[in-house]
Amino acid sequence: MIKRVIILDGGSAGFIAALALKSKLRDLQVLVIRSKDIGIIGVGEGSTPALTRFLHEYLGMNLKKFFAVAQPTWKLGLRFLWGPRPYFNYSFSFSQLPGEVKQLPRIKAYYCRDEMDYEDPFSALMSQDRIFERSVKGDPLIHPGIAYHFENEKFVRFLEEYAVALGVIIADDKVMEVEQDDGGVAALRLESGRRETADLYVDASGFVSLLLGKTLREPFVSYDKTLFCDRAVAGGWDRKDPEETVIKPYTTCETMDSGWCWQIEHEHRINRGYVYSSGFISDEEAEKEFRAKNPKAGPIRLVRFVSGRYRNHWVKNVVAVGNAGGFVEPLEATSLGVIAGECSILTGTLKELEGKATPTIRKQFNRYQAILWDDIRDFLSIHYRFNKRLDTAFWRHCGEAADLAGAAELVEVYRENGPCYV
Repeated sequence: MIKRVIILDGGSAGFIAALALKSKLRDLQVLVIRSKDIGIIGVGEGSTPALTRFLHEYLGMNLKKFFAVAQPTWKLGLRFLWGPRPYFNYSFSFSQLPGEVKQLPRIKAYYCRDEMDYEDPFSALMSQDRIFERSVKGDPLIHPGIAYHFENEKFVRFLEEYAVALGVIIADDKVMEVEQDDGGVAALRLESGRRETADLYVDASGFVSLLLGKTLREPFVSYDKTLFCDRAVAGGWDRKDPEETVIKPYTTCETMDSGWCWQIEHEHRINRGYVYSSGFISDEEAEKEFRAKNPKAGPIRLVRFVSGRYRNHWVKNVVAVGNAGGFVEPLEATSLGVIAGECSILTGTLKELEGKATPTIRKQFNRYQAILWDDIRDFLSIHYRFNKRLDTAFWRHCGEAADLAGAAELVEVYRENGPCYV
């Protein structure tokens, strides 16, 4: 029976796990051990509607308090400066391309070639830098296709306050030693001298993957045959220019010489980051290209990462969430949505089985996570394989060598049939 859970560490992944578990299993003891030595990479500043539903429907978080503390801006989708079009709006509307028009025999995507800004209402709003339509009275018409941009520090602060209010215990400490036994992790010895034990350990330690990767030595499945980028430089600037008064309701994804650049809009700040492949450009050259594109950017930080997932996310009495279990570059702001989904499944499983964690349940959990991560990799593979916007060594290599993996069959369907429901 799982009666006590320890979560390592206290970033967005750790607190999302704590909130999911404690909100649905109120008798469960939840301890978050937070170490200042485990940093925040700071790329989780955009989300998809999956996180919105998790926060406000699954957890029932108060909207007014969320906006007061986390201070998010609204997001309707992504704008791609990608491929032959000047840009392409990828909205969070389920009807953007698969939708139907009664007068046409095939789905809308079949007829979209060049200009398609106004094919979808959400895309039209993005093109006008708007979020909501107006009613006849002038009030905004609220719709469910909303995601967020937020600064990580403010978002984590809100999650922490909410977790404490639910009864989650937070300890600022550092793991010095991980004790093991046949069941997995037996105890954590901390810098303070304390020895903490639990029935289940949630590894949210980021790229360190202290429990799943370093301690249990779970094999890592690399995505390096598909995703060649392995570094990012990130920075930004405060809004001061009168031309920057409009907050754009989307994340911009812009093709660069050896990768791509994101732009995320906050109320008082604009954040930019260049995701690139160190095999095609040096860190110094990447910073130079980044600053040439963004001359207002202040100090930058360098992030090194490896794209891939661990073979299993739930091993013995350890479950990894967030970057401790897998990571792909944030091309579709999937990370927070994946974390929310994983934590809700874990919580639902424990609630349904009254705190039991059987081998068959762990097996199905791991199978689902592997399929999910591989599907994301396959989706991203298409972005790289077929992007012809720039003719550089990096993009030529992507066009020739990026492994489509599970997306290869879908590409063949598209080539033979055009856009269709399959």
